[in-house]
Amino acid sequence: MNVIISASELADALRSERPPVLLDVRWQLSTAAASGQPFDGRAAYASGHIPGAVFVDLDRELASAPGPRGRHPLPDLDVFGAAMRRAGVSAGTPVVAYDGGIGWAAARAWWLLRWTGHPDVRVLDGGLPAWDGPLEAEAETEAEAEAETEAPAQGDFVPKPAEGAVLDADGAAALARSGVLLDARAGKRYRGEVEPIDPVGGHIPGALSAPTSDNVDADGRFRPAAELRARFGELGVTRDVPVGVYCGSGVSAAHEVLALEVAGIPAALYVGSWSEWTSDPARPVAVGPDPQ
Repeated sequence: MNVIISASELADALRSERPPVLLDVRWQLSTAAASGQPFDGRAAYASGHIPGAVFVDLDRELASAPGPRGRHPLPDLDVFGAAMRRAGVSAGTPVVAYDGGIGWAAARAWWLLRWTGHPDVRVLDGGLPAWDGPLEAEAETEAEAEAETEAPAQGDFVPKPAEGAVLDADGAAALARSGVLLDARAGKRYRGEVEPIDPVGGHIPGALSAPTSDNVDADGRFRPAAELRARFGELGVTRDVPVGVYCGSGVSAAHEVLALEVAGIPAALYVGSWSEWTSDPARPVAVGPDPQ
């Protein structure tokens, strides 16, 4: 099954007899917008979203609290499952996730649902900017609320994690030696030239630089599968080699796992990523363009 969906395909699906559940997962890595105020995905959703979409909070429902396991460790499965059921997700219903366009947050929702057993999840290619259909805003008055579409029926999805799709720190270090470990952050962070968030710059020894930004075109849409296969192939990635991905905190790396899936290549995710790796000063750090 294709793991991405175009805006026109989504419009057709929403008119079908089996419309997908829509998850609005707008989120930004930056702590503050240009106005100086922190980005508020919930407010962005309230001001306008694809009709029928339900807002999902990445920081609270798609991750646990920050700590030694990273900035966005795996969510408590009870919390995640409850959020998905609240949104109307059932085991037999298709799901489409979208965000503000960069694709990272939507990919995190996609990855979590796939990892926990949902068989039919896709990401809106290009995110909300690609959608040219109508938007709806949250009601501001009681009368408007009464006229709105009813909340989605409670879903029945119960997350059941798969084995082998998640890497811990030791597993990531081992994979960098035995297979291919991709670092999805910007090249400057990989090389250790800058580090705006974590205490130490650089990369896991043996990891290869593969910035997430190179997975998409200028419009934020995924490059064709053949181009992605060629891109990853230059890094030694094939279906016969075990592949893992990490980033800063397991969000943009989910986008890279999605890109690899588009290319037909399965990959594991190191959820803790660099934020977990650098929480232990005993772990080795490589700097510069050389993987080692």
